[in-house]
Amino acid sequence: MASLFSGLDDAVEEVEYEFYDRVTLIDAGANTSQITCSRWCRDIGLDWPGDLVRGNGSLSFDHLDVTVPCCASVVPLNRLHYDWPIGFARFEVSAMNLTRAQYELDTDELARVADLLGHPVEQILAHY
Repeated sequence: MASLFSGLDDAVEEVEYEFYDRVTLIDAGANTSQITCSRWCRDIGLDWPGDLVRGNGSLSFDHLDVTVPCCASVVPLNRLHYDWPIGFARFEVSAMNLTRAQYELDTDELARVADLLGHPVEQILAHY
């Protein structure tokens, strides 16, 4: 799996990957400071998703449709507006602690990873 990041060998401290049995939240950690409803463009707050995950018992979901607290509409979790990108996936590759000045993968690097995996990828920048 580390070959996905060839050419970045000196810039990545550790590469891990994980397969999930169910669709799992890939969060941005402390980077996320606001979540807005996609139906009414109202702030949902950060406590609600935490309560949702605790009530679910895990970060994994059988389906993404939830009733949002602002307007009681049923909205897919992946359609809410997050101020930092997050994802919902069954597979995750983590390149941790990039040590180069540019800590994001650029468009070409993301395209190379997507080509190697044979699937579109989304970059989630997390801070814990």
